[in-house]
Formats: sequence, C-alpha cells, structure tokens
Amino acid sequence: MKEPQFTKPTRRDFARGVLGLLGCLPLARFSADASPAQSRPAAPRANSAGPKHSLVSPEDDQFLDELERATFQYFWDQSNPKTGLVKDRCNTRINDNGTVASTAATGFGLTAFCIGQLRGFVSWAQARERVLAALHSFWAKLPNHRGFFYHWADINTGERVWDSEVSSVDTTILLCGILTCRQHFQSPEVQALAEQIFDRVDWTWLSEDTALLPHGWTPEMGFLPYRWDYYSELMMMYLLGMGSNTYPLKADTWSAWKRLTFEYEGLRYIGSFAPLFVHQYSQAWFDFRGKRDKYADYFENSVVATEVHRQFCIELGRQFPDYSEDLWGITASDSKNGYVIWGGPPAIGPIDGTVVPSAAGGSLAFLTQPVMRVLRNIRDKYPNAWSKYGFVNAFNPLSDWYDSDVIGIDTGITMLMAENLRSGFVWDTFMKNEEARRGMEKAGFKRY
Repeated sequence: MKEPQFTKPTRRDFARGVLGLLGCLPLARFSADASPAQSRPAAPRANSAGPKHSLVSPEDDQFLDELERATFQYFWDQSNPKTGLVKDRCNTRINDNGTVASTAATGFGLTAFCIGQLRGFVSWAQARERVLAALHSFWAKLPNHRGFFYHWADINTGERVWDSEVSSVDTTILLCGILTCRQHFQSPEVQALAEQIFDRVDWTWLSEDTALLPHGWTPEMGFLPYRWDYYSELMMMYLLGMGSNTYPLKADTWSAWKRLTFEYEGLRYIGSFAPLFVHQYSQAWFDFRGKRDKYADYFENSVVATEVHRQFCIELGRQFPDYSEDLWGITASDSKNGYVIWGGPPAIGPIDGTVVPSAAGGSLAFLTQPVMRVLRNIRDKYPNAWSKYGFVNAFNPLSDWYDSDVIGIDTGITMLMAENLRSGFVWDTFMKNEEARRGMEKAGFKRY
C-alpha cells in the first residue's frame, strides 16, 4: 500500500478539529508543494455532470426512496413541533427522552422538511408549520450573539446547554437550511423571517481582525483560539458570509485559507487531515458542478477524495477483513468505545473495522454506483445496522457491535445527497438564493 505524500498529524491536530462541527484538522504541513490551481483530478466517477435519472436504476431509486423516507422520519419525530428544533441524536432502541438539540441538525432538518414535502411524506401545510415554528424560535426566542447561535440548545426552550460555544459553522448549516426553506415554500412569512435571521448575522464581527474566521465564541472566554484556516466544510461559511446583504466578508477572505494538495496512488486532490465529511457538507447545498475558481473544481475534487477514501478502506481490508468494495466508509462517528474522529488517508484515529454508513452515503452524488453497492449491501446483509430512521450511525461486523443511535448531521447528509442524486432538488432550490450566487461570484467561480 503506497503511503500518501504528507506528514502525519499530531494529537494536538486532532484536538483542534473537535471544535465547531468537528472542523478541519489543520496545523500539519504537506510535504509536497503541488499547485492546486494546476491540479486537475482525474478519477473514476459516476456523475460529475450532476444527477441523471439514467444513472439510477428503478430498483436503486426505490431503495433511495425508502432511505429518504426513513431518514426524514428522524427529523419529523425528533423535532419539537413548538420550537422546530431538531434533536442532536436519538437512541432508536428505547423511548429516547433526551432534550439536547443541535443547531446544525436543525439546519439539516429544515432542508429535510422541504424534501419530505416534495416527496409527499408530509403535506405542504404540515411542513410549512414546522418550518415556521423553527424560524420564529431562531428569530425571537433562541439566544444569539451578533446573529450567531449556540452549538447546542434545549429542544423545548431553546436555551444554551453544556456551556456550548456560539458556533460559526453550526450557524452556517442552519442558515443553509433556512435559505432552502425560503425558496421552496415561497411563503411571505417564511421569506420574511428567513431574510431577517440571515441579515442579522454579523460576519464582519467574525472577521474584524482576521481574514480567517474563528470556530466560535463564548461569553466566558471570548473568541475560541481556533481558525477555519485549512480546506474543510468551511467553504459554505465563507461563501455565505461573502454573499451577505448586510455584513459581507471581503472577497479576499476566500483566498485566505490554505488548500493543501494530497496525492494518493496517482490521484491528486485538495484536502486536509480530517474525516471524509469535510468533502461533503458544503456540497449538500452549494452546487459546484461545472464551476471552478482559480484553485480547483471542488465537485471533481470531492469525487477524487471519495475514490481515494474508498481505495484506502479496501487496502485496510488486509488488516480488517470486513472492508471491501462492498463495505467501506469511515468518518467521524460513534464507536463501541465512544465518539471517535477517524478516517483517512492517512489513518486517523484507532481504526478497528467500524463502518460508518454516512461516510459513503454523503458521497452518493460523487461516486454513485460504488456508494450504492455499499448501502445496498449494508441494508441487505446487516439488518442490525438498519433502524426505523435508516442506518444507525456506525457498526462493526468484526466485533458484532451495532450502534443504538442515529446522529442528526450524519442522517442529514445522507438524505440530502440522496435527493441531490435523484433530482438535484437541494442544489437547485438553494442556488436560487441571491446570497449564495453572490458569494460564489465574489469568490471568482465561473462555469467552464
């Protein structure tokens, strides 16, 4: 197995990545200095031109419909109808009475409500009512600072829990969900609240003395010392900030963060020492297909990164025989020993043969047929990995361990990417927002 050309991260690198939404895992230096601007990744891919019905067989489409229906049910059941907040995670084997909601999970949930209405899982009126409950909460009830919200909140009251930070990335994911609702429902009340919430966010406060946005802020400590400085899920944050109507980031912030170039088995891509989800989250909403800035085509970049991760897992099959072309995918998740930040290449965390369905599921739009092969295999051969809300967060066939929980953000990325593959709905709806288009224009994206 050929080692990737980069230096290994340290424990401190991993610790930094926990903040925000696990964040990127920066600080490490890349040993080669290939220019991303000159790097045109080329790897096997299923649908780099976007979702086409011919790429999904009727059988696969039926499977994805079942998957979306189950994952939608998580967001519907585990959101409070009065506040609209979505629970961070849920134990599927018991009557889970947890009360911790996640701002990011709510962003995914708001988008899921749009998909659920589109697919007929709930009516337009039902979905709109749940969306309005959330928008009223975020506009008038939930504590915020300069328009940014706390990472975790009480699902019933909206109050901050766990002394969590005002989170830049969790607020960004929430805003992506809110802007999707604004365009989908075309309701004057939804549109007005969405605009008020978005326009209140003071991006210039985050960037007052730096072009690199901080992970968050607390009233007790002020700004956290960690910055969004290396390629990760930060793209959606910088783009929304640049597209703001009221407090826009300067255009040069797009070039402030570093784009490390990795090479693995002849495949070159921009990445960071972080799990696979960093290649997925921004692209659940922002449509990068057929576009590039002066550095890269980020859609193709995620195609390559997914293919590299697939090959990495298959190579790990020598050590963990459950990994194969039929079963791969590791990203930050639960494990039998607690929550772990793991993935690769290079190998991050104490990899032990655990499989995380959302690692593959979040890349449905990038590497369709290899991912479908994995998801169908899990559904058919590992019944304990399936729950009433779709796939459990993680499982380990080697030790016969199956998670009892589903996690909102992982369930969400799977659902959104399944719908983008089937119809392009989330991309098409979100990109109707002037703020999203303006952000990409200021960043220098052009079609080619």
